[in-house]
Amino acid sequence: MSEQAPPSAPAPRAPGLPDVDVAERGGKRDGVQQTLDRRLFVQLLAFSVDRDGSVGPVADALVERLSTAGVGAVVYEDVNDPRGLALVTWSEDPSHFVRRVRPLFHDERLRPLVQRHELSMLGRSYSLGHEPQLEDSLLHRPRRVMNDPHANWAVWYPLRRTGAFAKLESLEQGTILREHASIGMAYGQKDLAHDVRLACHGMDRNDNEFIVGLFGRELHPLSHCVQAMRKTRQTAEFIAQMGPFFVGHVLARTPERALLDGAT
Repeated sequence: MSEQAPPSAPAPRAPGLPDVDVAERGGKRDGVQQTLDRRLFVQLLAFSVDRDGSVGPVADALVERLSTAGVGAVVYEDVNDPRGLALVTWSEDPSHFVRRVRPLFHDERLRPLVQRHELSMLGRSYSLGHEPQLEDSLLHRPRRVMNDPHANWAVWYPLRRTGAFAKLESLEQGTILREHASIGMAYGQKDLAHDVRLACHGMDRNDNEFIVGLFGRELHPLSHCVQAMRKTRQTAEFIAQMGPFFVGHVLARTPERALLDGAT
């Protein structure tokens, strides 16, 4: 009988095929580059309350269901829809959205919610390769930003770059991205706007590549940040599509609670 590799051993790579590595990479610590095969998935679902429902009671029921289920979330009132609500939830396990978030909407009190599919967003945190604290950047910082009790305004939007950007040399791409990032950092240092960046390749109905969430105490700086970004080379030359934009004011936040073994 021929000797077989143990089940835990990776299958040998076939000659001529690229080496696929899905781990995230950060900056070096103690001379060794950080790697982590974990990331945070974030989903935004937007709704409008139909004419048979009353916005206040429906919103209260949604917050109650989230709290009872221990689902960490932010519930927004949609500034551009007087009957609109949105829900942002997150987890390292994307099945969370099916197993824990989806069942919440079986509640009869939430039947008046009509989903606005054009505003559905699902993305994952990702690394740029130089993060000094990789795990914090991927898993903890997005939670802190979304849950900042002082940041009651949020602007969420998807975007897609043109194929021309992917054809640029990596050095030129880096220069373009640093220009873009420096503007975001400037707003962050003044506590005017903080961001959550998510990749959504293959998870977006409109073939978008990224989702951006901007958060702050006031709405104007968030709008101002978007305006300033329009002047960068990335946006001016290489963005094929941005939006639609969701603008929300926080109605409630619910803390996340680990699901007990055997619970549903």
